[in-house]
Amino acid sequence: MRTGEEVHGSEKRKTGGIVCAGNFIVDRVHTLSYWPEQGNLAHILHQDLGVGGGAANVVTDLASLGFPGQLAAAGCIGADQDGEIVKARLANAGIDVGALLALADQVTAHTHVMNVPGQNRTFFYHGGANDAVTDAHVTPAAFAKAGYRLFYLGYLMLLPGLDRIGPDGRSGASRLLEAAQGAGLTTCVDFVSSEDPEFAAKVGAALPFCDFLVINEMEAGRATDIAVRDAKGDLIEAGLFEAGDRLLAAGVGKGAIIHAPEACFWFAPGASPVVAPSRPVDPHEIASTVGAGDAFCAAVLYGLHEGWSVERICAVAHAAAAHCLAGATATDGIPDMAVLLEDTKETTPISG
Repeated sequence: MRTGEEVHGSEKRKTGGIVCAGNFIVDRVHTLSYWPEQGNLAHILHQDLGVGGGAANVVTDLASLGFPGQLAAAGCIGADQDGEIVKARLANAGIDVGALLALADQVTAHTHVMNVPGQNRTFFYHGGANDAVTDAHVTPAAFAKAGYRLFYLGYLMLLPGLDRIGPDGRSGASRLLEAAQGAGLTTCVDFVSSEDPEFAAKVGAALPFCDFLVINEMEAGRATDIAVRDAKGDLIEAGLFEAGDRLLAAGVGKGAIIHAPEACFWFAPGASPVVAPSRPVDPHEIASTVGAGDAFCAAVLYGLHEGWSVERICAVAHAAAAHCLAGATATDGIPDMAVLLEDTKETTPISG
């Protein structure tokens, strides 16, 4: 099973491209001495500054992977110092930031991440300019005219101006993705995990205009109202297969890719699912789980753009996620694609 004609290294040229639209966030990661009770004091032992969010992480990871085509970011930031941090970080990675709009009446989205070593992180988030993004702020046709091929949008459920459903049953995301498809771009979408009771309805409005969907197993379960883990936390594979079928039936056009710590599941219309077991990672080597899903997604987009086989894409995507786990921020553990390809020589996905 293939996604297109494979392009070998000697034949690659600086053609095509991927534009990543959606969330752009400044992350301030604080490592604490311990998690205090209310009213108590904890020491900040270390601080890291990063740029995060679905679009920011994915486009930065693509740059780190040595993606051979054009890369661009599209969305909204504030007209403030944090906005300049976002633009500088991306521009320094060779990413076109011309479509990052600075809104004078908004601050750049930011997160304070509280990290106690050995425990789960806690996030304090302010949406700022991300909450103001609508389909009017992004023009997919301009990217298509410039030769771009793929249009990534992430994260749905963290972009209220795009998630909101109007009286006509359409969301801003659905209109934006429809415009991208109409311009000849292949659309790729990612969600964020959310307890919003309207989760299924909001993401469902966008699915008919989504060519490829890249989400984790819990998001797949929420989007389809199917249990994907049992009471013990074990993966319910039958539930995942049903969820994949429902996502295709809901309108996903070319591929629904569901990733979990145990494996990824690739569903495509008219084809048997491909199941690719994940690669084992020593828990002692995990610095942070933040960004692993974005690293997986970036490798998927790279492979789709280059026309690689599904099996090859799954293998490098698992490798990208594994490398990300060793980094302190969402993007600093990503190596060049040549490293991932070397890592995956022993990987053998299976078809379901």
